[in-house]
Amino acid sequence: MPPEAKHGQVQLVGSGPGAADLLTIRALRAIEGAEALLYDALISEEVLALAPAHCLKIQTGKRAGRTSMKQETINGLMLRLARRGLRVVRLKGGDPSVFGRVGEEQAYLRAHGIATEVVPGVTAACAAAAQFNFPLTHRQQARRVVFSTARLEAGALQADWSAAADPQTTLVIYMGGGAADELSRRLIEAGRLAGTPAAAIESAGSPHARVRRGVVADLASLVEGGQGGPVLLVIGEVAALADSKVVQEFAALSA
Repeated sequence: MPPEAKHGQVQLVGSGPGAADLLTIRALRAIEGAEALLYDALISEEVLALAPAHCLKIQTGKRAGRTSMKQETINGLMLRLARRGLRVVRLKGGDPSVFGRVGEEQAYLRAHGIATEVVPGVTAACAAAAQFNFPLTHRQQARRVVFSTARLEAGALQADWSAAADPQTTLVIYMGGGAADELSRRLIEAGRLAGTPAAAIESAGSPHARVRRGVVADLASLVEGGQGGPVLLVIGEVAALADSKVVQEFAALSA
């Protein structure tokens, strides 16, 4: 048997927004069958508990704006574990293909002869829309959705926001809390009206999620007083439909 035939495989799995019952069946089976689990910082304890007792668990600590394991280190870990013949699960929050570096990891593993599979998950934007009862697209209000990140380099945003000027575009900005003030300014400069509805959603999909509604001009104030969870910014007419009572009612029913 050639050496490469003994290699394990790596599944790049989306864990969704945190709740175990929002995992896909394929993701659940992957976690339950894992022999090595490399998981990101935002993976919930209830999801991690689904892995076998004998599974090797390594927290990779990927979290925007915080010290975390370098991507090169994660790549090397996946490769070494797979070469030991283990079933490796690289567990990511949300969906691996949405700002999850899945393309980089898959290319690295394939270049080293390791078989990979991507298992999709519920991304934070979809989880937030479902949780707070607003659509991402809506007839006569939102005909397209743009997903972006608020990446800062040398203190400045590195994206072209002109595409977000269309009043019928719902703009969803991942990891946007720390750049809310500049985002507000750049969006208005790009042509988005200052009074466009906006919502800041923290910890989307979790029982502790919260939403604050306002307008583009007030983005910075919407993220003040947060609890440290990941923040998703939603810009567009649909943001006005977000229902802040939803989580409160859920908490009351669960009490």
